[in-house]
Amino acid sequence: MSGATLNGTALKETVLHGAGPEPPSQLTLRQWLIILTASIGALLEIIDVSITNVALIQIQANLGASLAEVGWVVTGYAMASVIMIPLSEWLGELFGQRNYFVFCLLGFTGASVLCGLAPNLTVLVLARILQGLLGGGLLPKAQAIIFRTVPKQLQGVGQAVFGIVVLAGPALGPTLGGLLTDLLGWRWIFFINLPFGLLTVVMALAFMDQDQASQPSSRDGGRIDWSGIALMALSLGSLQLVLEQGHQYDWFDNQGIRQLALLAAIGLPLFVWWELRCLNPAVDLRVLRHRSLAAGSVFSFVLGIGLYGTVFVVPIFAQSVLGYTATQTGLLMLPGALASAVTMALLGKVIHRFDPRLLIAVGALLMVLTMTSLATIGPDTGERSLFWPLILRGSTTVMMFLPLSLATLGPLPKHDVGSGSGFYNLTRQLGGTFGIAVLTVVLEHQRAVHRAQLLEHLGRTNPMVWQHLLRLRQFLAIREPRLGTGDQQALEILSRQVDLQASLLAFGDVFRLVALVFLLAIPLVLLLGRPEQSRSAPGH
Repeated sequence: MSGATLNGTALKETVLHGAGPEPPSQLTLRQWLIILTASIGALLEIIDVSITNVALIQIQANLGASLAEVGWVVTGYAMASVIMIPLSEWLGELFGQRNYFVFCLLGFTGASVLCGLAPNLTVLVLARILQGLLGGGLLPKAQAIIFRTVPKQLQGVGQAVFGIVVLAGPALGPTLGGLLTDLLGWRWIFFINLPFGLLTVVMALAFMDQDQASQPSSRDGGRIDWSGIALMALSLGSLQLVLEQGHQYDWFDNQGIRQLALLAAIGLPLFVWWELRCLNPAVDLRVLRHRSLAAGSVFSFVLGIGLYGTVFVVPIFAQSVLGYTATQTGLLMLPGALASAVTMALLGKVIHRFDPRLLIAVGALLMVLTMTSLATIGPDTGERSLFWPLILRGSTTVMMFLPLSLATLGPLPKHDVGSGSGFYNLTRQLGGTFGIAVLTVVLEHQRAVHRAQLLEHLGRTNPMVWQHLLRLRQFLAIREPRLGTGDQQALEILSRQVDLQASLLAFGDVFRLVALVFLLAIPLVLLLGRPEQSRSAPGH
């Protein structure tokens, strides 16, 4: 009887206090290989979001298209990718997580080759849409696979590797695109995916199996939610088109943009209502009942603005103000990407010792400081002046991204991680698109405002203007005596100087706006959860 009592007591202690096998202190080789495989797949998709940006002029000239038409090379991919991201968990359950991941890799690689072989713009745009549809599932599926493969207490390491991919990808895209375009031609920005895509397929088949990469589907055998899929495609597709093409068509002055905005405004609430009442939804929005996921997704939207928006604005500044080539612009962004990778590797080893919410708040404050520093750009700003702010931006983004992933998805039950990861990645992607659209509008508007303000102070009655014009005429008379007095040339130089100063002031306004957005987002940190590894870490 005493033996039975003792055994019962021991069993009770085991249940209550978790006695038993020690949790693993490091990842196995197989787990590392699965993380690497998933991360390479995600990297292929992320790089292709931005790799075409620096090659659009060459594509336009080669295929004989207008700038508005060639813009669909970017828009088509982004629109298709956004539509597929939230469907990735449902499709993974329907076909198996590894099967769907491998299918996406094969399809993405094949579509990339088709892009490179495209004989005209129509084929290229259609191939890019296909590439986005198949690549859209790679990012959320890769993160979900890592979460399901890595033990709770080692999630910091797994998400650090994934984070390096997500943060370095947007910066590496223009760098790689510029180099390939200048050295080999624009078609190679697509052909480069072939060897890496096939390698990743082989790795996935070798290291992943159905048990590791999939969960039993609770929706198998149910009716397919065609209505939800149609509503989502209509509403998200319309929203993405408005954000991508609105600036080019003068926003709501264009009837087509107004109609698309109306479709998005009606379709999104209708989609949410339908998915919440559907028994077998294509996108399980019920996961938003988890407070950490809801708050983390909002902050992820803000992070997308900082991640993709600034990566979009800085190259514009480098090319339009500093006169950089595509390759030079890419190399300008490279140190920041390397800083992200180094910071991610270091943070991944020690993140379990800290409350992720504290790291997110510190990272947001440092991002505010970085954007404020970039806002001080002037006529003499060059690569040296941008070097450290871009390094700091790369590091501070990591301080938010890695803890945010853990604080958002870490507290979720394992069966909700896939759906949560899809929604979480969708908000970051939409944040990037929204950020690019808004920052472009603000940049153009503020440039016009500052130019008008500067011209008010440059009237002909201003003696400083006359003195400046006199110096310009004297300079031109010495340099180009054949021009005579050079009055017209002096006025043209003055006009260009005004344009430059207006642009500098507008870029400063853009960076200050990003700083304000991050500052306002900091209170969201209070709604985030603490993943299990942080609660159980020593000292907490």
